[in-house]
Amino acid sequence: MFNLKTKIDQLASMQGFMRYFKNTSWLMGERILRMAVGLFVGIWVARYLGPEQFGLFSYAQSFVGLFVAIAGLGLDSIVIREMVKEPCKQAALLGTAFRLKLVGAIVVLTILAIAVQLSQQDDLVRLMIFIIASSTVFQSFNVIDLFFQANVLSKYVVYSNIISLLVSSFIKVILIVNEAPLIAFAMVILFDSLILMTGFVYFFNRHSTLVFSKLPFQKELAINLLKDSWPLILSGLVISIYMKIDQIMIKEMLNAEAVGHYAAAVKISEAWYFIPMVIASSLFPAIVEAKKYSKELYYGRLQKLYDLMVWLAIAIALPMTFLSDWVVRLLYGEQYSQSGSVLMVHIWAGVFVFLGVAFSKYLTNENLTIKSFFRTFLGAIMNVALNLLLIPEYGIKGAAIATLCSQFSANYLYDFFDRNLYRQLKMKTKSFLPIHYLFKASP
Repeated sequence: MFNLKTKIDQLASMQGFMRYFKNTSWLMGERILRMAVGLFVGIWVARYLGPEQFGLFSYAQSFVGLFVAIAGLGLDSIVIREMVKEPCKQAALLGTAFRLKLVGAIVVLTILAIAVQLSQQDDLVRLMIFIIASSTVFQSFNVIDLFFQANVLSKYVVYSNIISLLVSSFIKVILIVNEAPLIAFAMVILFDSLILMTGFVYFFNRHSTLVFSKLPFQKELAINLLKDSWPLILSGLVISIYMKIDQIMIKEMLNAEAVGHYAAAVKISEAWYFIPMVIASSLFPAIVEAKKYSKELYYGRLQKLYDLMVWLAIAIALPMTFLSDWVVRLLYGEQYSQSGSVLMVHIWAGVFVFLGVAFSKYLTNENLTIKSFFRTFLGAIMNVALNLLLIPEYGIKGAAIATLCSQFSANYLYDFFDRNLYRQLKMKTKSFLPIHYLFKASP
């Protein structure tokens, strides 16, 4: 009887693993395609625009990026967690989250409209900022992505993303061939969000028993979601600051051309960031489920996730350190030669980004989202302070050093100052030392 139960449990575990593996494979395949096509077309755009215009384009995107976290309201991980825990409430969760995100997008547009008018930017940059920011309205429909993630049905998200990617890439190529002005590339970002929204709604209505236009809004549920997510709103805003503020500060302290050189390196470095997001998002439901059975299983899966993240990032950063100049010249040409030294440093920030993505899932699952704010706040303060100190002395390479230090501070150093995270600190440290697999001790 015991053996039969054990075999049934093992079979169920294997079936669950295959389900999550297929889901991860869909997401990973789409992200690899996005990285390949997006990087190729993005590099072509950078070559066409040149460092100065590409710098202005990147600056406009970074400026909008500072406020995007407000539109998202930090709801994504919270909504997925609740849909996994209580599948019967999925309709209400989706409808409520969508309307909250829509309000958030309108608030962002209002703030940006005021900020742009008060800034000393020229008319072209102001117009680009407003066009790019308008895409946040369509991004409210990304709650459908959360539904497919929670139900391990990410292939429909993949279909939508691939269609959007191919259409927008084709349009960018046409713009380059026809020597279109800079503003046209900002319009593509807005159009891309519209295409993606259309795909999400189509696949949701076709492959779900729910109808998107009939999803309900529940005021009490909205209040509860915001109570859980407000630290994530703040931490998301702070994350935006220390992920985007460097390009804004470079333009203000140096010039638009310097932003172009820096953005070219960052584009290569951050092209890999889809990997931890795909893995963590797909495995998050499995980690939530593990906690129901035992802490040993829960922390064991979390340790394996940390190990995987760290060594994937090191495997990317190590060769890039020695090949950075060659890679930049190969992809962007001699006009971006200054980007090589930036890439050599910035690529190592990915180690702590990968680890931080996994750690943020732990904090969400433990409902410790307030710690997300404090750790990212530390990273933001470090980034701004180091940028002020290092950019005048070392130029754009100084900004890369500031980014590396801020990621290290937010995703590792912070744990030293929080007693409740000492176990996580130990697990993170173990992830850098694969020798721990030689021992059977639990994390």
